[in-house]
Amino acid sequence: MPSPFVDHPDRVRYPVGDFGLDPEVTASKRARWLQQMAEVPAGLAAALSGLDDRQLGTPYREGGWTPRQLVHHLADAHMNGFVRFKLALTEDLPPIKTYEETLWAETADGRDAPVGVSVRLLAALHERWTILLASLSGPEFGRAFNHPQRGLMTIDKAIQLYAWHGIHHTSHITGLRDRQGW
Repeated sequence: MPSPFVDHPDRVRYPVGDFGLDPEVTASKRARWLQQMAEVPAGLAAALSGLDDRQLGTPYREGGWTPRQLVHHLADAHMNGFVRFKLALTEDLPPIKTYEETLWAETADGRDAPVGVSVRLLAALHERWTILLASLSGPEFGRAFNHPQRGLMTIDKAIQLYAWHGIHHTSHITGLRDRQGW
């Protein structure tokens, strides 16, 4: 099966390619994306395993975030994502608010908190998210929220985005480990 990600020449910044929306959603594709979302916390924990404070503080690329910031960013982004899904399921086309992710990554918790805090948060969040998504019927995957930059985002579209997002940032960490020989 071809990759759903769009190839990108900057392999360090986009190690699995850029996000590319698959407009043809099938039950098997949706099941794969849901499985990818469910696996994010374990994959992230494995990617971080054995890293020391110096390594956790090493940017994955020049001008990029550190593994510590990437982990906390995933927690921030996926908490926002979960809330967006809940809004889409309980309101009619709710507008959602974006957030300044680069500024969030510079707050004390985003820069300095132990990575285990966000790994545990993501594990619980994704467990709950998986329960929610497994409960949905066909039409509910068409429920949507209105994103100020991305426009109308159905649950089906957002599942693809968050599955990619978890893989994308986990790959930043595994790529850094590979390049550094850790």
